[in-house]
Amino acid sequence: MSRVLLEVNELTTNYITRFRENVYAVDHVSLKVEEGRSLGIAGESGCGKSTLALSLMGYYFAPLHYSGGEIIVDGQNITGMAPDDVRKTILGNEISYIPQAAMNALNPTQKVIHFIEDVIQAHHPETTKKEIYELASERFELLGLSPKVLQKYSVELSGGMKQRTVIATSVILSPKVLIADEPSSALDVTSQKMVIKMVMDLMEKGIIKALIFITHELPLLYHVTDDIMVMYAGQIVEKGTVDEVIFDPIHPYSKALMGSIIVPEAGLRDVKLTAIPGTPPNLKKPPSGCRFADRCKFVMPECRAVSVNLRDIGEGRAYRCIIPEEDLRKAYKNEG
Repeated sequence: MSRVLLEVNELTTNYITRFRENVYAVDHVSLKVEEGRSLGIAGESGCGKSTLALSLMGYYFAPLHYSGGEIIVDGQNITGMAPDDVRKTILGNEISYIPQAAMNALNPTQKVIHFIEDVIQAHHPETTKKEIYELASERFELLGLSPKVLQKYSVELSGGMKQRTVIATSVILSPKVLIADEPSSALDVTSQKMVIKMVMDLMEKGIIKALIFITHELPLLYHVTDDIMVMYAGQIVEKGTVDEVIFDPIHPYSKALMGSIIVPEAGLRDVKLTAIPGTPPNLKKPPSGCRFADRCKFVMPECRAVSVNLRDIGEGRAYRCIIPEEDLRKAYKNEG
């Protein structure tokens, strides 16, 4: 069995508004990522994907607050660590993060190499500028980027080049786990392809040991990840291998999500496009029952009355619904 590099147990985090209201954005989420594996997290905007990504690093800024659970990075529980210790010893070294709109992360008044110097010297102040340049040049070449980029300002780079530069900088210290939050969004198709190839190269070349890839485009994960978790209203509603979740979803939300996206993959081209009715629940006051109940075509009175837990059906497959798997499959089949 492969080594578990990231283990999360019942992680719960929330936002506190200026009116002192709690927004329960991540609700008792558990996951494991093994060495050599990649995990995709999918769901519509506002479901909690990016909040989960930030929470996984154990480094919180108001209005985001830690409420409970544990985060274990390569055997070390980081939830009890002081913020400064997390920043100095964990972030960048053990786990790294590519934020949404990463192309805007570069300082327009600094050359790329100076940005990288700041990153490395924050963790390893003894490193000389010559050593940093040699490391950065080697890393950029390995990832298909010209070392000439190091001497440029961000305004001299295209959007795709900025994104690839930020990715290369994020893994400059070879973290064990990389969290990529929608790294291909807001890019043209050609740039998206280059960014996705670059992320995959990070694993193949051993620069990172495990990957978490977050996107609202569920089919995109077919080309990037081994396993998928589908998130809705702060909770995980389904998990399984990439083939299971994409080609054979169980949860009504996963099924509806796949049916709402045009995809080129064989076996899904003839799926009838459908919209998901309604809107997600207000996470200031989440419902006590199933959070998808108001939008689900198979809803029953019990769905709103009882708390719904993940139903484990073996071999890492699970879904959050009170309806038995065989009954859901019959319902899908009857729909045609």
